[in-house]
Amino acid sequence: MNFFVRTRKKFSKLLRIFLRKKSARIGIYGPPNAGKTTLANRIVRDWTGDAVGPVSEIPHETRRARRKENIIITGLNGNSVTIDIVDTPGVTTKIDYHEFIEYGLEKEEAITRAREATEGVAEAMHWLREDIDGVIYMLDSTLDPFMQVNIMMVGIIESRSLPVIIVANKIDLPDAAPSRIRSAFPQHPVIPISGLEGDNVDQLYEKMTEYFG
Repeated sequence: MNFFVRTRKKFSKLLRIFLRKKSARIGIYGPPNAGKTTLANRIVRDWTGDAVGPVSEIPHETRRARRKENIIITGLNGNSVTIDIVDTPGVTTKIDYHEFIEYGLEKEEAITRAREATEGVAEAMHWLREDIDGVIYMLDSTLDPFMQVNIMMVGIIESRSLPVIIVANKIDLPDAAPSRIRSAFPQHPVIPISGLEGDNVDQLYEKMTEYFG
């Protein structure tokens, strides 16, 4: 009897591994307020009608990784890819609770948010090391891309030999300069989009079917 139980458990484990490998687990990474959750919501909404989570102007609104599974994306080229989207907390080198107080939060809530955000960043980095098959690295195209956290994160992604698409977000804003992001990371494809307005998102979907398929 124990033999059959062990055999069934092994078969179930192998089946789960097989099914999991049919979907590429794609992490959306980047600094706080780059528009990661806005993009994740758009992707999920466009292809499933659902959403991932709330967005806010307050940094670190996403403080835990959120995942939506088995999203089938089809490009204009006819290619398709099945992915799990992982929306991750904004990665930064320092999280200070005073940053939340500046947005009107009380000190106790600000400290709690800072602690949760710090734990969320650690979780996101663990996922990047262990469970992510490809990365969408999200940048605000109105800001200087040559920040320490961006150089560090792209270096980590490259060290894992993960396919990465860099997204230059917020091109709907007047001071957007996606060309600076292309200059910063010429070794990777850079897709300029507006996650909020939906500009160029079809181009991103096309590239996703090519890179993550």
